[in-house]
Amino acid sequence: MEVNVQKCCEILRKMDDIVILTHRNPDGDTLGSAFALHYILKQLGKRSRVVCHDGFPKQFSYLLLEYEPEDFEPKAVVAVDIADEQLFGENLNEYKGKVDLCIDHHGSNKHYAKNWLVRDTAAACCEIIEDICYGFEEAELTKIIADCIYTGVSTDTGCFRYSNTTGHTHSVAGRMFKAGCDFVMINRAMFEVKSFSRIAIEREVLNGTELYFDNRCAVISLTKEMIERTGVLESELEGVPAMTREIEGVEIGLTLRFRDNGYKISVRTGEEIDASEICGKLGGGGHRCAAGCFVEGDLETAKETVLKVVAETLGEETE
Repeated sequence: MEVNVQKCCEILRKMDDIVILTHRNPDGDTLGSAFALHYILKQLGKRSRVVCHDGFPKQFSYLLLEYEPEDFEPKAVVAVDIADEQLFGENLNEYKGKVDLCIDHHGSNKHYAKNWLVRDTAAACCEIIEDICYGFEEAELTKIIADCIYTGVSTDTGCFRYSNTTGHTHSVAGRMFKAGCDFVMINRAMFEVKSFSRIAIEREVLNGTELYFDNRCAVISLTKEMIERTGVLESELEGVPAMTREIEGVEIGLTLRFRDNGYKISVRTGEEIDASEICGKLGGGGHRCAAGCFVEGDLETAKETVLKVVAETLGEETE
């Protein structure tokens, strides 16, 4: 059932012993949303814990400064920033079909939960979490919650550079400033500091960039061999897809990342082209300017498959 913020708060108030799910290969928005919700629920006297298929990347350790996970048998399950159960990851498969509430900002959300609050106009799921915080009279927007929410809105907007950024997004950030969020530390951790392995993978990616359709489409590949050779962590690859749109004249950027028996494909576009439509034809989804899908097979198979869809979108012949 679709719910609004008020009904969402009523549902949360009736819950206890809550497991909060985040998506695999977690980013700042899913983790920021989850930990902000955890700290909000804690103020209501409720027990909750955050879980993730891949664990919590070290660059987000500041979100856990006041986190004390408790051991309990779950009575309720909440998913944040997860459009599809397929994004849970194998370690969270036990929760498939058991989600009581989903809070999300993806228009492609599959409505797999018993109740869902989906706002596809939000730049980040954390924008919705802020509204939920205000929905509880006894909840206070503390510094740690502000850090969580700022992390979500800043990372999902590329530090407010992407086209999904709105005036409301900036207003959210302003309120987090007033609440004491450490935006200087967060911005440096999210957008400036890179490991040697991340720099190494960027060098390989840039050297191997391919251009198609009169340079209107850029393709970068992250093979298993490249990942193993550089030692880059999965969590360090966040932001790599955006590199494709930094090339002058590129309208569609494709990033093919090895995973299991195929390739995860991240699509980045400008406002003129709908990335979610491209990915939707391959069983994926997402937002207008940032979407993803998965194609089974080797690199050449995945590349050929997605380029056919891109060619149709651009009105070009497949090269």
